[in-house]
Amino acid sequence: MSLKLLIMLSHCVRNVPSRLLCILKTSQCRITPALQQHTRRHCSASPSSEGLDEVRTLLQLCVDRYYVSPGETNTELFRCGMSCSYGPLGVELRRNLLEQWWHSVTSSTAQVFGINTLSSSSKDTATDGLGIVESEHLKHILEQQDLSKEQLIQKVQMLIQRSPSLRTNFLQGALEQFVPSLKLVNRKLPFGLAETGLCFQPLDGSGCPAEVTQTSLVWFCSPRTSSQWLDHWTRQRLKWWRKFALSPSDFSSSDVPEEELEAAASRGVRIVYRFPWGQEPLETLWSRGNAELLHTHKGVRSKLQSRDGRKSDTHIVSVTGNMDRGVMAFMSNSLQQQKKEDGKQKLVQRKVLKLHPVLAPVKVALDIGRGATVELRQVCEGLLQEFMEAKISAWPGYLDTQPTSMEQLNAKYDEMGVLFTVVISENTLESGLLQVRSRDTTIRETKHVSEIKNFLSTYISAADNI
Repeated sequence: MSLKLLIMLSHCVRNVPSRLLCILKTSQCRITPALQQHTRRHCSASPSSEGLDEVRTLLQLCVDRYYVSPGETNTELFRCGMSCSYGPLGVELRRNLLEQWWHSVTSSTAQVFGINTLSSSSKDTATDGLGIVESEHLKHILEQQDLSKEQLIQKVQMLIQRSPSLRTNFLQGALEQFVPSLKLVNRKLPFGLAETGLCFQPLDGSGCPAEVTQTSLVWFCSPRTSSQWLDHWTRQRLKWWRKFALSPSDFSSSDVPEEELEAAASRGVRIVYRFPWGQEPLETLWSRGNAELLHTHKGVRSKLQSRDGRKSDTHIVSVTGNMDRGVMAFMSNSLQQQKKEDGKQKLVQRKVLKLHPVLAPVKVALDIGRGATVELRQVCEGLLQEFMEAKISAWPGYLDTQPTSMEQLNAKYDEMGVLFTVVISENTLESGLLQVRSRDTTIRETKHVSEIKNFLSTYISAADNI
């Protein structure tokens, strides 16, 4: 199967040979140099020197502690709120965040249903500006030396027109699903359709779109209640973001200025996070009216007739989130840098990633102290199996054969955001007692090996209900 290229339709006509040849040359790469330069321009203004140090510290920690894969371009994409190459802990953090988003949207209000739509669509229904083009077909056209520039442009345009489009958001899929979903609810409003996954965001000047992990709720309601529902979902979403924050005041909401409203929207609200370099939107809510719904269903109002106590038209409130930027926001919000004295009375800086217990990718790290190594590892393996069965994510630190002091281990696990460190020692073999250290308090407690699973489960459940 040949490699598929993503290209911007709006940029294809001008300077076709040079632009498309450039894309072909870099098609094996995930990110082009042009995209790297664009991401630097695309992000908000550069932070102050103090903020810059904070950003560098955070990005380096993300790489060192397995949240994001190494590489300047990759970390720059992550900083700018785009999907990047995540490490194991980054994947788990994003998964936890998406699970919590889904639970909050589908459980907080009745009649929200999940859907799954195709990432590409035909030109008849597509409203996006991104297309899929087979590289071999494109290469074949560009290699025809006898074609004039006008003929070359014409052939490329025909190829693009025959190609499917990729989505830049989930709105169109939800609009297409409205009629069958309306039957599901017996034509009664309000109800919503939720979806998560990858979308593609065009980047001006780069010639190459980037992936974004998006969340979408499209809420169908009567015209007379649409403004109230926009306010309702704004409160719900802001409350949700703040629930997991170490510093909730860094999350806020603001109305979208009239000059920045989307064409179909009469009103908009942004949920934003205050990064060291400025505010960035995490979720955007729009009151969209019914024009897009009518257009999708070719103006056939009889199919769209619904009930909200009486017959009425259907209006739309949409909630679109960027979960890659959400991951970055919670990483930034939870990083604390504290100064303390080490065992030699030297002042050292302690970095702690105080992620919310529900979001933390690793709940407990298992390590061994002094004693018979083989027997201690067997105890660790037994505990690890218990944690897996209880769906408590654990880090098998006992597998690391390099000698490391407990101070170094604690520093490592604090930077990883691990909630608790459990140390199995010779005392565990004799009495069943082990040491449990808390990330947030640094206090060590002694517990029996039979208690640790219930202790962790209770702690995580309690944190989720706050």
